[in-house]
Amino acid sequence: MKYRKLGNTDLDVSLIGLGTMTWGEQNTEAEAHAQLDLAMDQGVNLVDTAEMYPVPPRQETQGRTETMIGNWLAARGNRDKIVLATKVVGRSRDPKRPSYFRDGQPKLDRANIVAALDDSLRRLQTDYIDFYQLHWPDRTTNMFGQLGFETLVEEESIPIEETLTALDELVKAGKIRHIGVSNETAWGVHKFLAAADQHGLPRIQGIQNPYNLLNRTHEVGLSEFSLRERVGLLAYSPLAFGMLSGKYENGARPENARLTLYSRFQRYCNPQARAATTAYVALARAHGLTPTQLAQAFVNSRPFVTSNLIGATTLAQLKENIASVEIELGAEVLQGIAEIHSKWSNPAP
Repeated sequence: MKYRKLGNTDLDVSLIGLGTMTWGEQNTEAEAHAQLDLAMDQGVNLVDTAEMYPVPPRQETQGRTETMIGNWLAARGNRDKIVLATKVVGRSRDPKRPSYFRDGQPKLDRANIVAALDDSLRRLQTDYIDFYQLHWPDRTTNMFGQLGFETLVEEESIPIEETLTALDELVKAGKIRHIGVSNETAWGVHKFLAAADQHGLPRIQGIQNPYNLLNRTHEVGLSEFSLRERVGLLAYSPLAFGMLSGKYENGARPENARLTLYSRFQRYCNPQARAATTAYVALARAHGLTPTQLAQAFVNSRPFVTSNLIGATTLAQLKENIASVEIELGAEVLQGIAEIHSKWSNPAP
């Protein structure tokens, strides 16, 4: 395994991080524990979860993923061996986002953050979180594939300084070691950094956003923050909901696969994304790679990436994803990726 620093901290996190959002929905607790055991054996130390998980989110399953991880930590007694990351939900403005948290009024103020963190600590059976992230902004902005930003909406939102002040209190209390953001924009990252500098508040140490061969929008604007300010990317959806694995080629719908089970996951299914995927799959096979190896190795190779958050439903998938750290893409392969990207640039942002 390879390791990279989390922001400006002293934490070394594995280049492959273990995403957990299927646990409790597509995966049983026994399967989740088997994934954790295998990942730890392979040198993975970053485990990322969220109070909202599993996904698709439902009130009756909310928190189940953290509970599974907490049971594993209690059984193995190895809390000090992992870097544990979780997230607090932002305000619900989209009908697809949950609104059942904290009496339907989740927001990134002190009361909500304190309540969310305490609930996560209880489920995870630990007294601290290594990396606590804001799952999405409290304000209205582009996220989850939304395009266009034509007008500012008059709305209530929690000022970033207020959110950081609440997090500062929890850092000082020893409940959080470091903080980060997720599904955030370049403007938001700038505001968080400026507020931290101006008011002596905790600095964000990472940003968890989507990044894959079909969605390289992080490279425009945010990658400079990642490199110059050391707010590294924790890349989620590196396989674009499995599209880049090639398993959905020619309209295939494998049994128990995410796109087979859930109609809501359409972000990477438009015609342009499908055409680009076909080209990437062909490129991989032409060079003796699996499509998964090509997609994962590309994410791993980016200098602004701190950790590549893989998600798997089987141990075979998990092994292939972890093994991608051993693959170095040659100049010819990288040129092929560049040519495809030039033809289909960010077909599924």
